[in-house]
Amino acid sequence: MKAIVYSNYGSPDVLKCEEIEKPVPKDNEVLIRVRAASLNPVDGHLMRGPLPLRPMTGLRKPRNARLGVDVSGHVEAVGRNATQFKPGDEVFGACRAALAEYACASESRLVVKPNKVTFEQAASVPVAGLTALQGLRDKGKIQPGQKVLINGASGGVGTFAVQIAKSFGADVTGVCSTRNVAMVRSIGADRVIDYTKEDFSQSAQRYDLIFDNVSNHSFSERRRILSSNGTCVLAGIGGAGSHEGQWARLGGSLKALVASWFVSQKFVTFIARITKEDLTILGELMSTGKVTPVIAKRYGLNEVPQALRYLEEGHAQGKVVITVT
Repeated sequence: MKAIVYSNYGSPDVLKCEEIEKPVPKDNEVLIRVRAASLNPVDGHLMRGPLPLRPMTGLRKPRNARLGVDVSGHVEAVGRNATQFKPGDEVFGACRAALAEYACASESRLVVKPNKVTFEQAASVPVAGLTALQGLRDKGKIQPGQKVLINGASGGVGTFAVQIAKSFGADVTGVCSTRNVAMVRSIGADRVIDYTKEDFSQSAQRYDLIFDNVSNHSFSERRRILSSNGTCVLAGIGGAGSHEGQWARLGGSLKALVASWFVSQKFVTFIARITKEDLTILGELMSTGKVTPVIAKRYGLNEVPQALRYLEEGHAQGKVVITVT
């Protein structure tokens, strides 16, 4: 089968599409014939191997030469203890090494793909959708009628966050660039702030919840527009964009977490957990039309290096999807 592999850390140039052996599912796994996968900032981090991650990923070269988490496709075969799926089932969820023609995944990290949802849409959901859902619901404790600000509303996580916040009955303001204003409004935002024309941190508006995918404002600036008992959720480690910029934003987020110990407002950060229960919720939101994945661009499997370069530019309108034929 064809798969994306890399043997050294570096830019997207280290990624190669090569023929390798098809994987065999473990006892509690299924083998998926991949129809689509999607990229996340973590793929770029693993590919480049920043020093803080190397004790886990390999000091001089990657221990695991494969990338990709988000997946959708057909079940090809099942392990001997796998009972939840059968060959032919259409599924989506998270796996190891999704950027390939075949991939293995635990049953606990997969759910059935809704009929109305395409494979490309389903593949765009897992990491970004779970980040938005768990950040708003579990960390932000979102409630109907609250005023919620989504900073970075046009990106992979942000487009899910706008729609999920609306599904909870919140009053949603999205922040994005000029070219994305119409799209963010079309997916449900009540108001859209064009950051090239207006600095939301200088507004007189106060928000009950800020969901920040960008982390490009200081602690004091974000605190200024939070209600006295508001919450600011700092999603992931800074989202898409330049590799150096992501780690710089992570440092700013950590400073905000420490500073928040001394104020009434709450600042929290987290990394999404892959759970069958929450994947099921996202599937239901898509089935009922409350959430429609936004896909920025589609690439073939042999175009993954170009796709990662595009993602790292930080201008993707929604998710970057890899179609596997």
